[in-house]
Amino acid sequence: MQKITVAKGDGIGPEIMEATLNILEAAGAQIEWEEVEIGEKVYLGGNSSGIDHTAWDSIRRNKVFLKAPITTPQGKGYKSLNVTIRKSLGLYSNVRPCNSFHPFIKTKHPDMDVVVIRENEEDLYAGIEHQQTDEVVQCLKLITRPGCEKIVRYAFEYARLYKRKKVSCFIKDNIMKHTDGLFHRVFKEIAAEYPDIKSDSWIVDIGAARLADEPELFDVVVMPNLYGDVISDITAQISGSVGLAGSANIGDECAMFEAIHGSAPDIAGQNVANPSGLLRGAVMMLNHIGQTDVAEMINNAWLCTIEEGIHTRDIYKEGISKHLVSTKGFAEAVIQHLGQSPKKIKAVEFARDIKFNLPVYQRRQSANKVFKGVDVFVDWKGKNADELAEKLQILSKDMQLTMITNRGVKVWPHGFSETFCTDHWRCRYEVPNGQKGEKIAIADLLANAIKEDIDVIKTENLYEFDGVRGYSLGQGQ
Repeated sequence: MQKITVAKGDGIGPEIMEATLNILEAAGAQIEWEEVEIGEKVYLGGNSSGIDHTAWDSIRRNKVFLKAPITTPQGKGYKSLNVTIRKSLGLYSNVRPCNSFHPFIKTKHPDMDVVVIRENEEDLYAGIEHQQTDEVVQCLKLITRPGCEKIVRYAFEYARLYKRKKVSCFIKDNIMKHTDGLFHRVFKEIAAEYPDIKSDSWIVDIGAARLADEPELFDVVVMPNLYGDVISDITAQISGSVGLAGSANIGDECAMFEAIHGSAPDIAGQNVANPSGLLRGAVMMLNHIGQTDVAEMINNAWLCTIEEGIHTRDIYKEGISKHLVSTKGFAEAVIQHLGQSPKKIKAVEFARDIKFNLPVYQRRQSANKVFKGVDVFVDWKGKNADELAEKLQILSKDMQLTMITNRGVKVWPHGFSETFCTDHWRCRYEVPNGQKGEKIAIADLLANAIKEDIDVIKTENLYEFDGVRGYSLGQGQ
């Protein structure tokens, strides 16, 4: 008997969780659940994280968490609980299978079968944001080598173990050459270790366009966090409905399973919600804990229900569907089909004894790190970059002001009058060629800035790593 933690969530969460647990119980799943309260009530009770220590204790003790959708109150700085759980428990891999069920659920892509594997812990979802001036706010995009290595290796291991033929990488490294560039480099390094699996890379915009138009081109797709969040929803929707997709969040010690949709408070309590997304997440959970036979039985019963046109209103289509049912009615139909196999849709046969080969991350030998200067970010209300440069050039005797940018575009030297500027300026100071820089020069520069009443809001040190520039040029530089 496997003990798991269950959260019924908010909105439609309690309804679809009840339906899902009833199906699991009827199928003979060997699980015992421990219920915890998370989400809106906890937020509004004064806990800004939406989860208390007793829920954390349960999840960490049981290692397996089946979670219904929750509602994050709007405004007031509440942090996303989903992100908090994923990051706090190290659930680095988000797995979202998206396949079509033609002709029983309407789709333009009858042969679609794509698995989106999304990095789950970093990227812009680090949630590190600051307002720096009246006009500019900042969000930091953090991409790490260990984060890239773990998710990319997971994608290739998944492809090998589930007999997939290709892994595709979506990035935007033509623009973000250092962050997405790192993700792409790691993808190519690890792809070379899996010669039996095809691999390719796509700039995310054209990759997303081709995925939406020709999903048959893709098999397993791996990508950083934000792209994965957006594209997995699009992929699920074009396969038939976001409401049908389940999701696994996998870490080294714990795992969380859920539907990919939200809490839909507008239909809460009406007994009309589709429990399929959460149920399919629960099927992934059963596979994860080794109860593969039960997972197969439930999945095939679900396919029978879909095939016979027994549909909730979100997927009901005249001429395709045959019976419009409620949340409870759908669950009852799945239970009635337990032990049966679909006649037209291919029955599922899940692989047994799946074991991922995921080595512990090994930190590489440190690169030779050389200080090359500093980017100083200034809040300045003027419009003429030449005037600002005149003020800044006297601040350091050890480093030279070489560039000023505004919103990333070079505006000094030789800027254009057409460039629109805000009150947020990046001012680059560099160590003269051939000279060895010392970081104490930054302190002197900042002290002089204070004396000259220049509002420095942050700094970023500039380094070379083994002779390779570790910072971006300005646009137009």
